[in-house]
Amino acid sequence: MRMTVIVKPIFFFYIFLTISCTNNDKKAPPQKPSAPISRVEGFVVTAQLASQNIEVPGSLAAFEEVELHPELSGRVTNVYFKEGSNVGQGSVLLKIFDGDLQAQLKKLQIQLSTANKTVERYGALLKIGGVSQQEYDLNVLAANTIKADMNIVRTNISRTTLRAPFSGKIGITTITTGAYISPQSLIATLRKVSSLKLDFTVPEMYSTKMKKGALVNFTVEGTDTKYAAFISATENIIAEENRSLRIIANVVKINNELIAGAFAKVTVSLGENNVALMIPSQAIIPDARNKKVIVVRNGIAAMEIITLGIRDSANVEVTSGLKVGDTILVSGLLTTKTGSKVHVNKITNR
Repeated sequence: MRMTVIVKPIFFFYIFLTISCTNNDKKAPPQKPSAPISRVEGFVVTAQLASQNIEVPGSLAAFEEVELHPELSGRVTNVYFKEGSNVGQGSVLLKIFDGDLQAQLKKLQIQLSTANKTVERYGALLKIGGVSQQEYDLNVLAANTIKADMNIVRTNISRTTLRAPFSGKIGITTITTGAYISPQSLIATLRKVSSLKLDFTVPEMYSTKMKKGALVNFTVEGTDTKYAAFISATENIIAEENRSLRIIANVVKINNELIAGAFAKVTVSLGENNVALMIPSQAIIPDARNKKVIVVRNGIAAMEIITLGIRDSANVEVTSGLKVGDTILVSGLLTTKTGSKVHVNKITNR
């Protein structure tokens, strides 16, 4: 019979119609509302002329400075300097009582005279065989021992006199005639103020640019006069506590405004860069390991890791991570995430 041929297509059409009705009865899933577009301010990165100068604190120091202490203990018999006066190298500053040492020296001188006469007599007897060579040598040894003792006493006498190790200006003292002093007693401080040196530190990142003979400028409190100094030495290690390098520079011209110990503002010139990429400091997002900025490309925010260079009061140089023409955000940094849609209301390049 042929009836089965007609029933089969009607059966499949019924199944298709049932499935279609069932799918139409299901509700479409709700769509999530689109995230709002952030409205922020941006900055266009451009190449600028940057004067690479850094300003660091420093202090002036005497070219040479020493604390004066006596070498021996004793009573002061004379003080030969005035506080705040200039003294020359080798000048006698102070004298300690040496009467006992002088007495020892005179005693030894008498002993030496007698010993020398004994040596002369034994020398004559040795020639005629009256004494042995050993006896003569023992008397010569005794005379030489006395001479050595005399040299020790003379050295101790010289140590009772305190002399200036170099020419300079002497400071304030509390020592007066009659005072008993010891090697631990501070007599005064002697400073060579005819020449001054500038002591300052620079951050580790600039340490390779600190060359011997380089010129630095500085000012001191109370005056706007700029002074010059030439780098004479650098420390051979980076300080661990502040990651900085210590620098010493010799001051070129000295006047009454420059006093050892004074605070100085030091300006170190690192040259000029005609293509520096300077961005506002407020655009930088600090991270545990890196520094980042938010770059806007086609209305979408993206995080970029950057490397920083020199700084000034409001801007910082970017040495890698950005290129000319990039737009970075200077506002809305905390609310803008990677992949967010942003609308830059205001764009600056300064």
